[in-house]
Amino acid sequence: MADVADKLAYFQAITGLEDVDLCTEILAAHGWDLELAISSFTTTSHPTTATATAGDDDVVDVNVNNNNLQSSSQSELPLPPPPPGLAWKIIKLPVSVISGSLGLISGAVGLGLWAAGGVLSYSLGFMGLGPGSATSSSSASAPLVSVSAATTEAMNFVAAFERDYGTTKPNFVGEGFMDALQRSRNSFKLLFVYLHSPDHPDTPLFCRRTLCSDGFVEFVNQNFVCWGGSIRASEGFKMSNSLKASRFPFCALVMAATNQRIALLQQVEGPKSPEEMLVTLQRVLEESSPVLVAARLDAEERRNNVRLREEQDAAYRAALEADQARERQRREEEERLAREAAEAERKLKEEEEARERAAREAAEKQAALAKLREEKAQSLGEEPEKGPNVTQVLVRFPNGVRKERRFNSTVTIQSLYDYVDSLGCLEVENYSLVSNFPRVVYGQEKLTLSLKEAGLHPQASLFVELSS
Repeated sequence: MADVADKLAYFQAITGLEDVDLCTEILAAHGWDLELAISSFTTTSHPTTATATAGDDDVVDVNVNNNNLQSSSQSELPLPPPPPGLAWKIIKLPVSVISGSLGLISGAVGLGLWAAGGVLSYSLGFMGLGPGSATSSSSASAPLVSVSAATTEAMNFVAAFERDYGTTKPNFVGEGFMDALQRSRNSFKLLFVYLHSPDHPDTPLFCRRTLCSDGFVEFVNQNFVCWGGSIRASEGFKMSNSLKASRFPFCALVMAATNQRIALLQQVEGPKSPEEMLVTLQRVLEESSPVLVAARLDAEERRNNVRLREEQDAAYRAALEADQARERQRREEEERLAREAAEAERKLKEEEEARERAAREAAEKQAALAKLREEKAQSLGEEPEKGPNVTQVLVRFPNGVRKERRFNSTVTIQSLYDYVDSLGCLEVENYSLVSNFPRVVYGQEKLTLSLKEAGLHPQASLFVELSS
């Protein structure tokens, strides 16, 4: 059902008929063959007035100026006349073809929209050449002619033209109309359109004498982007209807405008000599040159602005990265200094604690030694009075200090060591008591001997010998 609705809507868009039942009957009579029904209808229809109501309050004047330069005495077998009722296309269709000379363009609507002598609005959407179409909502975004199909048709046309008329010809691009239009926009050139009618009697002579003449080919290839299509093919047929081609051979000069619209600058219908075609093309080219130059300058300015913004953005990013790098280095330096300060503080605290601990240990040691000396002094008891059982002992220290005391002859050598320790004259713990004549060391093995047993009674002279 969607396909039937699409065909019905498309047929209404082409023919301008609003009676749904009548359109349905016509399509049904032709087996729902859309192109056959359109061809049959247009061959029996006649153009209507060029002025029609565009809306409830707006009136659109569609005045087509062909400027075909053809002689009134020339005979021609016209192809089917254009479909009636063009005013509705201005309302429904988003893509238009605007016809007229270039004289009123720049001041009125800018570089993109060209108008002179009137406005002729056509749809490219329902031809599959634009984003919009006059189909139902279920298929509004689907083009009737896919890109691959349009490209295939264009390539087939170029191959057939070269086969019939040789390779000295305009450089027709092997791509769809919209692609060719975009190519002309990008190269800041006009688009030369040729609609080929293979069955028209004037076509072979026009192609050989005009389109394939050396001067015409050189001029067109140098100044225009060329697109050609056969009206036997889908896209060529739809372009024929859209451009309202009433006589063949048919040529047109168009350019891209704003909002998916094209500007129809000049159309030439009927056979023309190379000279006549060159005069027309030269005139249109001269008139459009200021606009094309302005468009090129505008595009270059935009590119320069984009490049300038990119350079500024790059410079800003570089400066930002440099600032971020400096900030990162600053933070890293601050963190390093903070770590070093913390480490120094930690070491200082550890050293302080070590000093305090050493002082505390030294004090404790001194206290222990003092206590030990006191205990040893107490263990010696009172110094005895002189008598036969009392030994007089003299002790000399390494620093020259001399100490003397009396001991009972029965006390052990250990008592002498306790006496030396109780004096506090030594800073070391390892030492020995030694006699000179004869030299005798009173070491660990003699600590339990009494003074009398050790031969130190009644008197003895000893010195302190520090252990190495």
